[in-house]
Amino acid sequence: MSPRPEPSGGHRPVLLTEVLEALAPRDGAIYVDGTFGAGGYSCALLEAADCTVWGIDRDKSAVARGQALAERYPGRLHMVEGCFGDMASLLADRLAAPLDGIALDLGVSSMQLDVPERGFSFRADGPLDMRMEGPTAEGRPSAAEVVNSLPEGELADIIFNYGEERRARQVARAIVAARTDKPLTRTGELAELVRAVVKQPRGAKGAKAIDPATRTFQALRIHVNDELGELQRGLQAAEDLLGPGGRLAVVTFHSLEDRIAKQFLRERSGQEAAGSRHAPPTREAGKAATFALLFRGTRRPDEAECRANPRARSAQLRAAERTAAPPWRQVA
Repeated sequence: MSPRPEPSGGHRPVLLTEVLEALAPRDGAIYVDGTFGAGGYSCALLEAADCTVWGIDRDKSAVARGQALAERYPGRLHMVEGCFGDMASLLADRLAAPLDGIALDLGVSSMQLDVPERGFSFRADGPLDMRMEGPTAEGRPSAAEVVNSLPEGELADIIFNYGEERRARQVARAIVAARTDKPLTRTGELAELVRAVVKQPRGAKGAKAIDPATRTFQALRIHVNDELGELQRGLQAAEDLLGPGGRLAVVTFHSLEDRIAKQFLRERSGQEAAGSRHAPPTREAGKAATFALLFRGTRRPDEAECRANPRARSAQLRAAERTAAPPWRQVA
């Protein structure tokens, strides 16, 4: 087995070896790191080949890190602030040729989780924010605004649908009751409120149990940042921007993300389940497959990676190669 590549940015992203194998970096190619974060995938790509990388991130601090890193790769690493779901418009005037690869590492980054002031984590108390753009984001309500303003039923739907929390109604009811006394503004107070409603689940033997607040925090973060809509737009953009033979690598961390990536790639590769009179096939007649799966199912981290980075345990990689067929939206 070849040694694991180490990005010069100092941060090792999840499933790095597997993502590089999927993207197969080569000289002269153009790649997009749609969720730049600390730049781990970007640095690894740039060191694996004499290629160009466009790093996209909605977080201003991540863009600033990327601009500093760009000095190590003159003319090869370019940063763009924005959402990866908008990559087609963000790169419209910047690309002279179709892309050769796109990497998407979904969800919240380690840097965002580790800064209490960003309000993503219940491990340390901080302002209840959760906006990936940062606390100065305009036009996007914070998690505090969401929990203090939405009706109980809508809150319950968000927590159930995006957090898959079975006690979503009870959590929403407790939130509404608490906010009648004073607004909820801190991650710590929301976490304690949820823990009072949701019992501590039993973990597997030798495993650490999941904190009862996990699912509610996940749900609010997904809602605040429209993460599932962002993924759907990003997958469509990848279909539009990748040239024939271009590769797409998507790393997901929970079932909702993986379900969207799985359905999109199965559908676009012609691998969707056969239809029946109760559930007809989703692929429309006359639309040729735009992707070919690189492998069946998903790739997961090995035990060594999970020991080194416990956050990697839930990660899954799906990857596919673009065919020469036109994007489905262009097919009448």
